Amino acid sequence: MKTLGQFIVEKQADYPQAKGELSGILASIRLVAKVVHRDINRAGLTNNIIGVSGVENVQGEVQQKLDLFAHNTMKDALISREEVAGFASEEEELFVAFDTERGRNAKYVILTDPLDGSSNIDVNVAVGTIFSIYRRVTPLGTCVTMEDFLQPGNRQVAAGYIVYGSSTMLVYTTGNGVNGFTYDPSLGVFCLSHENIRIPEDGSIYSINEGQYLKFPQGVKKYIKYCQEDDATTCRPYTSRYIGSLVSDFHRNLLKGGIYIYPSATNYPNGKLRLLYEGNPMAFLAEQAGGKATDGFTRILDIQPTELHERVPLFIGSLKMVEKAESFMAEQG
Repeated sequence: MKTLGQFIVEKQADYPQAKGELSGILASIRLVAKVVHRDINRAGLTNNIIGVSGVENVQGEVQQKLDLFAHNTMKDALISREEVAGFASEEEELFVAFDTERGRNAKYVILTDPLDGSSNIDVNVAVGTIFSIYRRVTPLGTCVTMEDFLQPGNRQVAAGYIVYGSSTMLVYTTGNGVNGFTYDPSLGVFCLSHENIRIPEDGSIYSINEGQYLKFPQGVKKYIKYCQEDDATTCRPYTSRYIGSLVSDFHRNLLKGGIYIYPSATNYPNGKLRLLYEGNPMAFLAEQAGGKATDGFTRILDIQPTELHERVPLFIGSLKMVEKAESFMAEQG
């Protein structure tokens, strides 16, 4: 079995302009995955990691204890490694500039959703971590600014996620395909288990919170009805599967074929998912695996962010399924 460390070293040759910093960042994320994996697997044995923290994040959502633990673990790992110039998290209102000599001269910034679907941890359902890496645009030797974080997703140099489920997997891309690594806790290493992942062009799974149906745009309602209709030629009706964790739903559809939709709604007119922490990294992965990601009309990776916690509707998954959903959106205006 090829380990994640071996794979990273081998792939360094594909980027002769890089000096090893990106490999160092991925090594930090690998460490975060091991620490969070350990504590998630002990969650039922301690009250220090499950339940609500009593603190609200910038979006007004009550943070889970595990949200804060994963956030602090990621920040500490990046600070100690000193390979990034700045860090932004869904759990923190402002970005953090690493104001040290090495931090000011680092080339990259990282944005993260430290724990996606954290409310599921109390009931032992899969959760995940999402990360996105950009090359900074401000001059080396200075502190990073908001400009370094408000870049469109098509400028990402790497993105990925960790899913903590029946096994822990780290899936990432550096713009040259998507590869997945499964954690072997007996050895303490991630091993290459899913090489060059390709999402099926079509699928039979749709993932959406149908409890919000009445609040959805008409195009989404029409598409849901399309998914539920009997049609042997297109293998319908499709199967509805919704976990309530973007990482978990996306991971299943990535391997089996399907579409995940979190549209705008009357209570979330701009969508609920965050463009920088969820939309962009997952869109990068989807496209690198042969899939598609849009807001129903526009390619996610082409959207110019205007604020750190900007929200966006998300239609992501198998190419033909996303295109079909887009056709309903266009038809309904």
